Amino acid sequence: MQFEQYYQQARRKQKMDALMWSSMFMLLYLLSGHYAEFSLSTILHNAPALFDYIYDTLPQLSWDVLFASRDETGRAVPGSLIYWGYRLPIQIPLLWETINVAIAATLVSSVIAIILAFLAASNGYAPASVRVAVRSFVAFLRTMPELAWAVMFVMAYGVGTFPGFVALTLHTIGSLTKLFYESIETISDKPVRGLTACGSTPVQRLRFAFWPQIKPTVLSYIFLRFEINFRSSTILGLVGAGGIGQELMTNISLGRHDQVSITLLLIIIVVALIDMTSGVLRKKVISGDVK
Repeated sequence: MQFEQYYQQARRKQKMDALMWSSMFMLLYLLSGHYAEFSLSTILHNAPALFDYIYDTLPQLSWDVLFASRDETGRAVPGSLIYWGYRLPIQIPLLWETINVAIAATLVSSVIAIILAFLAASNGYAPASVRVAVRSFVAFLRTMPELAWAVMFVMAYGVGTFPGFVALTLHTIGSLTKLFYESIETISDKPVRGLTACGSTPVQRLRFAFWPQIKPTVLSYIFLRFEINFRSSTILGLVGAGGIGQELMTNISLGRHDQVSITLLLIIIVVALIDMTSGVLRKKVISGDVK
């Protein structure tokens, strides 16, 4: 009898909690939708214009001449793959440039973020004032969007890849440092206490107690951030930070619709390859196959 009363009481509490949280989320959804001017009717009404633009970007390929090389005058045949990809000699180097920017920004920021994370972790050996200063600094870095950083550095240093590299590096330092020091704070303190009892130095404890526990998580975050940085570096090109994004923006501005589609296709292919490669590497790191 007592169990039945307790069960019914628990069920009523669960239902009340579910109703309360559902009502709260629904209220927040309605408020955010109101201030964001969300309108389903507007989306449906303007959807044909979106699909019209997507249709315009599709290349006008013809199966009869799809694999044709060039005509007698040496020009690419309209409707062929060569005609569609006539800007590939320009786009592929820009794509490679974007990949290099993402790699460089990820590597530099990862090294800096690891150092700052040990200084910011509450179970580290840095003074409280240093921890507060580092946390405040990285919070400022990640609060500023990459686009905002890129615009400022483009204004200061001009158009090119350097503003994109700096913008990605600063934002990545802020993001990775937070992820890293939160990982450090969740480690087990038993290895740390064991090494302390053996008379080890703080550097030795960081090297042999902290790092082995956080290494899989840190490397996983680095791979994930590299994927994000490639996508972000593509977007940064829209504001003049170089790379394939700048080519995409140029094609859109000049109305070269067929080149918009091939540029997007190249970006999608590279993102898919990066996703697959980094996913495999993350699994190997987490499983311990990569030492």
